[in-house]
Amino acid sequence: MEKFTKESLAKYDGKNGNPAYVAIDGDVYDVTGNAHWTDGEHHGNLAGQDSTVAIGQSPHGKSVLGNLKKVGTYEA
Repeated sequence: MEKFTKESLAKYDGKNGNPAYVAIDGDVYDVTGNAHWTDGEHHGNLAGQDSTVAIGQSPHGKSVLGNLKKVGTYEA
């Protein structure tokens, strides 16, 4: 699995044909093509970033992670 840093993850913002990845609790997930992540954005949260805090505050919490493909690990 690939290891991502803040800088390398930022390239995966879901814009201009780039894949959309988000980091959560040290793992990186692919949200490309997910209907909830149109153009790399989901309710004001942006792909290419660490979304650990945002998912912890969301109504669904981490229950949605099982539906996403893990593509690497994240080290801030």
